Amino acid sequence: MPKKYILDTHCLIWFQDDNPKLPSSVMAKIQEPSNTLFFSQASLFEIAIKQKIGKLPDFTADLIDVYHQAIHDNFIYLPIKNQHLYSYHKIPLLENHRDPFDRLLLATAYEENAVIISADNNFRLYLGLIEMFW
Repeated sequence: MPKKYILDTHCLIWFQDDNPKLPSSVMAKIQEPSNTLFFSQASLFEIAIKQKIGKLPDFTADLIDVYHQAIHDNFIYLPIKNQHLYSYHKIPLLENHRDPFDRLLLATAYEENAVIISADNNFRLYLGLIEMFW
């Protein structure tokens, strides 16, 4: 059954880098033509910040190229909407998981009724609110 998916930032990067850390089951889910795959504006913002502060030394692609490659890969660009921001408060602020980009992606998945594709085990803390694949 086709579903809507949002790629976590690291998943978008690993897909574009053809990184072997991306399991074959995830690749199959991403490449399934009946699935709708989104990449968030929040991920582009996160990439821009992490590149600027040196947290992505091996990922040197220009942000505009990341965007165009994702579109070429048939991902749908999902801008940050007011509704995503309004849903931000529905995501519990946990002491051991305060990452604002993760929380915005969680709020987006919640609002869009989409499954997050991520290897981040912190996302499992929110399985009552969102679905996760990986």
